[in-house]
Amino acid sequence: MSDSREIDPELDLVLERVVDVRPELLWKAWTDPEHLKRWFTPKPWETVECEIDLRPGGVFSTTMRSPEGEVLPANPGCYLEVVENRKLVFTDALGPGFRPKASPFMTAVVLFEPDGTGTRYTAIAMHADEEGRQKHEEMGFLTGWGKALDQLVEFAKSLG
Repeated sequence: MSDSREIDPELDLVLERVVDVRPELLWKAWTDPEHLKRWFTPKPWETVECEIDLRPGGVFSTTMRSPEGEVLPANPGCYLEVVENRKLVFTDALGPGFRPKASPFMTAVVLFEPDGTGTRYTAIAMHADEEGRQKHEEMGFLTGWGKALDQLVEFAKSLG
């Protein structure tokens, strides 16, 4: 991983894979709300709403729906760092404008590192405590985020 963050295996979950899509296309799919809705939620769930204000303090929010119609309402967070075509850092610990929230779940770091004709894609889910990390792992972090990455790669290829 090329980012300077230290991974804490007791608090962080990591998905890293080299994919055959250029960083610019992955970035485009991550930063356009209409694009993100097409791949973000592992099927058969879907993302039905997405709001992105791509700047530190700007909103990142998604609403998801199950095949049975159950809606997971938006839990708006905010971007902490935005480096075009290279890095996105967002959290639900803070709302838009860096407003603190009572029940944070995680901070996410997504890295796009050129690797030959593709990208070394790294997603890190950082948690405040071991309980939060374990809960996220048991919810299926690797399977869910891995499936979403597969969907992202498939969608991003259609952009190129």
